[in-house]
Amino acid sequence: MKKNIILAALILVSLSSFFVSCKKDYGNLNNATVEDFLKNASKSDLNNLVSGTEAGMRNQLALYLDDVGVIGREGYRFSNAEPRYVTDLPGANNATLSNSNFYITNPWSARYRVVKNCNVLLQAAANSSLISEAKKKGYAGFARTIKAYQLLINLNLTDTNGIRVDVADPDNLGKFVTYNDGLAAIASLLDSAVNDLSGATVVFPLAGFNGFNDAAGLAKFNRALAARVAVYRQDWQGALTALSQSFFDLNKDFYLGVFHVFGTGSGDQLNPVFIPQNQTGEVRVAHPTYARDIEAGDDRINKATLRTTTASLSGLASNRDIWVYTSSTAPVPIVRNEELILIYAEANIQLNNFSEGIKAINTIRKGHQLANYTGAQTKAALINEMLKQRRYSLFYEGHRWIDMRRYDRLGELPVDRQGDDVWKAFPRPFTEQY
Repeated sequence: MKKNIILAALILVSLSSFFVSCKKDYGNLNNATVEDFLKNASKSDLNNLVSGTEAGMRNQLALYLDDVGVIGREGYRFSNAEPRYVTDLPGANNATLSNSNFYITNPWSARYRVVKNCNVLLQAAANSSLISEAKKKGYAGFARTIKAYQLLINLNLTDTNGIRVDVADPDNLGKFVTYNDGLAAIASLLDSAVNDLSGATVVFPLAGFNGFNDAAGLAKFNRALAARVAVYRQDWQGALTALSQSFFDLNKDFYLGVFHVFGTGSGDQLNPVFIPQNQTGEVRVAHPTYARDIEAGDDRINKATLRTTTASLSGLASNRDIWVYTSSTAPVPIVRNEELILIYAEANIQLNNFSEGIKAINTIRKGHQLANYTGAQTKAALINEMLKQRRYSLFYEGHRWIDMRRYDRLGELPVDRQGDDVWKAFPRPFTEQY
């Protein structure tokens, strides 16, 4: 069997860098091989794999957010060099989502390269005689958690077209699994990882994990991701259980969480989602409905700032820049407390615990300068309110399209030009057809 796109690079991305904050210390790029790591890896070798895994998670991040953001009608991506942002993604005329174009092959491949790193890290840590069992568990807990997260990102793209979960052997890849089976496998992987972290010792540096860089913190991060997966599976009680073991807190900062981080240091990477305000040529602008539908006084309007001139391309136009990532080193959330508060609201509403759901919704509303919720206290009304708050709180963080799809509401997303389509899923990449 030919090695496909998900394992196209056997030279690990993890060997490319070792970073703490913004400083990089490059390893031996000429001589290191996978076999070197699998024989008897040192702590330094394993830490290199961890840091490279973190670095690889940032690759193609902007493209993923544009994929889900444009299809989810959060915004438009205008590029004079790449028309498919305004043709294929919003489904213009007879355009379709191709299985061979950059918008699926690039993010798909990037996520599976990180999965490859995680698999190597798992095997290397298990084989090493140079570290204790507690330290092995720390590496394993990290690797399985990140592997689960990367698989989830690809499943978000392909939905019912599925993903491969078993990719440890590039010459004998596991079959594609369904959406539900993919979620179940990801949930199981997260559970296995949190078990690893019980009694583990973390001896590796992490960037973007401030306050969550020990075994207990990684376990809380893991459970935050598990809560997200639980609501995708409509396991409402499971979501609440996971939240209780995470860093969820109604009274803490909305931006408490774990992030992709960027820096200006040699060998580091700038935030690829950042585009300056009032740019021409390469532009990322908010969908006009973002400002139209927002409540008066909501401070989240600042995520879509007015431009000096309207940007337009191919019959699409907006007068507001997306201003979520406001500098070239701005962090990008992996998961943060504001999302967890909204998960708490959603799970409670679905379980008919309306008072708790409303409490969480009001926490969000008050945090954004709005009065308490005064609408109907019915499940349907509260779900509408919860989805509205997710729309504005998690704007351009990669959630809107997935949220509308899982509530079977893609038909409610605006169609801006006659003949445009709102896609349900990306096709499997062309190299993944067997």
